[in-house]
Amino acid sequence: MKSNWILIILLLVIAIVVINGVVSMHKTSVTAEKKFQFYLQSEPADTVWRGPGIYQIPYYTDSDKLISYGYALIAHTSVYLGPKGIVAHISNGMNCQNCHLDGGMLPYALNFGKTFATYPQYKARSNTIQTIYERVNDCFERSLNGKALDTTSKEMHAIYAYIKWLDKDVPKGDVRGGTTDMKLQYMNVAASVTKGRDVFINNCVQCHGNDGQGKLNTDGNEYVYPPLWGDNSYNDGAGLYRISTFASFVKNNMPFGTDYHHPKLSDEEAWNVAAFVNSQPRPHKDQSNDWKNIFKKPIDFPFGPYGDSFSETQHKYGPFLPIKNAQKQNQ
Repeated sequence: MKSNWILIILLLVIAIVVINGVVSMHKTSVTAEKKFQFYLQSEPADTVWRGPGIYQIPYYTDSDKLISYGYALIAHTSVYLGPKGIVAHISNGMNCQNCHLDGGMLPYALNFGKTFATYPQYKARSNTIQTIYERVNDCFERSLNGKALDTTSKEMHAIYAYIKWLDKDVPKGDVRGGTTDMKLQYMNVAASVTKGRDVFINNCVQCHGNDGQGKLNTDGNEYVYPPLWGDNSYNDGAGLYRISTFASFVKNNMPFGTDYHHPKLSDEEAWNVAAFVNSQPRPHKDQSNDWKNIFKKPIDFPFGPYGDSFSETQHKYGPFLPIKNAQKQNQ
């Protein structure tokens, strides 16, 4: 009889322990769920455009294979068209996706999410209606410091097909969120090359090197990390040579692994590192045919003449607010 009571008490103790464990687990689960919901509410609504991803690229029909080849040309431009290219030697060793990250699919990373939807379009720089082919060749001649790609070539048609496929769900004329630069507010002072050097040393040298020359792959036919200045980098006619574009790009994407929700650099650091990088030597492009209407030059376009009295130095590094205010008064 006594042994039965001991067994009953033991079972009751076990039951109490189990019940307490279940209650504890439930409370933990509820707490975790509340924390997760709070996290979701604290995050900004993400409605920006994103590319479909490389694993969605079709590869069955001849048309599909052209799209796939277009992606390969964007991701590994130098392998095909660089100094050791297997098709031609018309670019500097950088890849298109060194600037158009993830094959042009990433938000706020110079993506292609509005390209097919908005071209042909008027470009004030050339004062012409520009096609996608001409826009691609702008990149070859400026960002890749190379030669124009033959517009009748398989390679140009492949790049066009890839961009068209990326934008297949974007209505003509539509500009989705994340497909333009997230412009930073102008500072009240000029961007500092000296402070930018410190930002570069603390955040960028691991990938781009102390000398800013990047890192080649083991085959030496493309860059794992691109050069930021020097003979193999973008020339001074490229979009990234304007520090507002460079600052926006690094703020939302750099150092490697950063995304626009959780930037590592402050606005000031982004402006300053942009000033430092673009103060370094790089190839020069003849831009005498650009911006024939000097009154349409962007505020931070670094070469005169201008439709105002501000210096080239101020147009390159700022402060930009006095220029902006003067332009408003003259409108």
